[in-house]
Amino acid sequence: MSFKFMRTVLNRDPNIGLYGLATDRYCLLGVEPQKKIADKISDTLGIPLYFSHIAESELVGIFATGNSNGIILTKIVEKYEVAKLKKLFDINIGIIKSKETAIGNLVLCNDNGCLISPVLKKFRKSIADCLGAEVATGTIAGLEIVGSAAVASNRGCLCHRAATEAELKVIEELLKVKTDIGTVGFGSPFIKSGLLVNSNGAVIAQTSTGPELGRIADVFGENSE
Repeated sequence: MSFKFMRTVLNRDPNIGLYGLATDRYCLLGVEPQKKIADKISDTLGIPLYFSHIAESELVGIFATGNSNGIILTKIVEKYEVAKLKKLFDINIGIIKSKETAIGNLVLCNDNGCLISPVLKKFRKSIADCLGAEVATGTIAGLEIVGSAAVASNRGCLCHRAATEAELKVIEELLKVKTDIGTVGFGSPFIKSGLLVNSNGAVIAQTSTGPELGRIADVFGENSE
């Protein structure tokens, strides 16, 4: 199956990564687009779409993250939202009771490994148990918001343009994928904001440039393995 691309907006906003997360098993969105767009996102990623708010917010990408094995949620998630997620799909659900609630901005993961912000250090074991993956702490471009500064799939990882060689090496060994630097959405170094990606395809901010699309294809596409 060929690697697919789609450029779009969600909620009339090019920052599509703030509204969801994608894995090889599911895509969870906090907004439900028109059926035509939803169907195209599902086709591009080759997985079913699910819709739910987290912490009564559409910004699922900020308050949640996960891989094919599990999903990590902010402590401010509502009980009814957790119950809905349990009905939607059968995976591990972990709630991180940290004072830092923007969990999606603090965790970078795929099915092989997970890089977490140093501020989540004491939750390392619970995150590893939920995601079924090796967990390490670290930074990207010297930033602790590792979930904002990069996006990973089981094929590749695209990081903040100021990420160091040492940081890239740690991520590459931990996640076991090709890792490189880049931008999205007309020059933003905060990769998460403009990208939903898995092994099958990438949904990209409509504002992304040709060179940005080329780098995404190189890191995540068919030739990335």
